Amino acid sequence: MGTAVRENSECRQRGSRPVGRLEPVPGGGEVGSHGPGRSVPLSSAPRVLLLNASYEALSALPARRAVVMLVGGKADVVHEHPRQLVVRSVGTSVPVPSVIRLREYVRIPYRSQIPMTRAALMHRDQHRCGYCNAKATTIDHVIPRSRGGEHCWENCVASCAPCNHRKADKLLSELGWELRAPLVAPRGRTWRLVSQLREIGPHWEDYLFLDAA
Repeated sequence: MGTAVRENSECRQRGSRPVGRLEPVPGGGEVGSHGPGRSVPLSSAPRVLLLNASYEALSALPARRAVVMLVGGKADVVHEHPRQLVVRSVGTSVPVPSVIRLREYVRIPYRSQIPMTRAALMHRDQHRCGYCNAKATTIDHVIPRSRGGEHCWENCVASCAPCNHRKADKLLSELGWELRAPLVAPRGRTWRLVSQLREIGPHWEDYLFLDAA
C-alpha cells in the first residue's frame, strides 16, 4: 500500500502532540475488560478496516495507525466503532472508527491464489459443519491425509467435533455421507485479507464480500 498507511512526517506536524490514550465517551459503556469510565492504552483498541477510495477492503490496521491517518488527512471515517472509544490529546479528540476510507485511490497488485487458512475456511463455510450443519469447531479433510487427501480448499471443510470424530479416516462413501455444498476455493481480492483475520469487526462484512466464494 506504499506510503498510504505509513505514519510519516506529514502526519506529525510541528507542534502536534503524539496520539494520546483511549477513553470511553461518557455513557458509552464498558471498554474491553477495564470496566466503564477508565482509559485504556491505544494499543489495546480494536483493529480498524482500511478501505481504498473505491471502497475495496485493503487491510486491518492497528487503531493507532488509523487515528494517525485520520489526523493527517489521509483517510475519512466510514463507520464509527459502536464501543464509542475516543483518543484525546491536547486540543484534539478523535473517535476510534471501525472502518476508514483512503481519500486517494491506491493501486494494489492482484494475486489470484488465496491462501487457505483456518479463519478463511471457516468464513467460507459460514462456521457451519459441512456434514450436518451444526456449529463448526474444527477442520476436516474429506479424503483423509492418510489416504492421499490434499490439504487444499477442495478437500477441506469446516466440521463439528462429533462428525470429525465419527468420520475419522473414512471416506464419505464408506459412511453414506454427503457434503452439504461443493467445496471450492474462494475468489476475489478481499479473500486474501479474510484469510489473515482472526475476527471481523463491526460493519466489516459490508466490504469483505464473504458471500462471494
